[in-house]
Amino acid sequence: MTSSTNVSRFHEARRVAIFGGTHGNEMSGVTLVNLWIQNGKEIQRKGVETKPFITNPRAVEKCTRYVDTDLNRAFTTENLSAPSGDDLPYEVQRAQQINETFGPKGSPEAYDVIFDLHNTTSNMGCTLILESSKDHFNLQMMHYIKVNLESVYSLSLCRFLNKNMIYLKVLNVFISGLEVGPQPQGVLRSNIFESMSEDDVVCCLYCVGLEFPPCTVDVFRVSEKMDYPRDTNGNIIAMVHPNLQDCDWEPLNPGDPMFQTFDGTTIRYEGAGTVYPTFINEAAYYEKQQAFVTTRRETLAAVFPMTQLKKNIDN
Repeated sequence: MTSSTNVSRFHEARRVAIFGGTHGNEMSGVTLVNLWIQNGKEIQRKGVETKPFITNPRAVEKCTRYVDTDLNRAFTTENLSAPSGDDLPYEVQRAQQINETFGPKGSPEAYDVIFDLHNTTSNMGCTLILESSKDHFNLQMMHYIKVNLESVYSLSLCRFLNKNMIYLKVLNVFISGLEVGPQPQGVLRSNIFESMSEDDVVCCLYCVGLEFPPCTVDVFRVSEKMDYPRDTNGNIIAMVHPNLQDCDWEPLNPGDPMFQTFDGTTIRYEGAGTVYPTFINEAAYYEKQQAFVTTRRETLAAVFPMTQLKKNIDN
């Protein structure tokens, strides 16, 4: 390793949590975390405390996405500051408990890094989700994984416009949401399981405290949420077009087929330029009125000097 002003040492990242079961029917994260709770040797590294944790045990027991409300949207300031009690939705109660255990943000007791494991029914491969384009720690981690991980799945990074999408931002500084698919809800597939396991082991290696020079990372920034075509009563009147189905991260150009009505009529994309759709036809997003999201490609730079790391932790 070289030493210069352009090299950073992330020795502060010493407490790492790995969450599974935020959605109780996403089986890869549930299974991995339960295995690591029984035997965590695979994710333990010298100098790093790694804690596997089931975030929504009632939903896991029922093998359902959630019990009362989506835990992935429950970590709002309003929910976390609400008076605790049994009258609160279960996931809000759980969010408060998790905040006390792994946060609160900025406190000396807060964990340094949290990996939140998810499955998607979309053909997204392995996708690391990052809320902020200025989060140099996760950008460096993204680069590290892409360099060191050989996988049949492409590794992409997706930045959401809606800050609530990355719910754990309320808890801590460095948060990564990992989406791996395609995998049906309530189903465990060996290839997806193995891919997620490998990703997490590589992530744990990253947090040991190596030195990282400046780098650039190609990412996909979310641009727009696209709903299914609907009638005046709100009923869906078209499906994702066969040419678009399973084509996550592939270019969608103006004029390309986007939806197909039940009578076979093609609805084409009418945007101003090329976009890259993802979360295409995700089963869990029907209730959220989302057929897919469009993204645009860009390149982000990660320098991450030590002063910036310290500033982020203190704030």
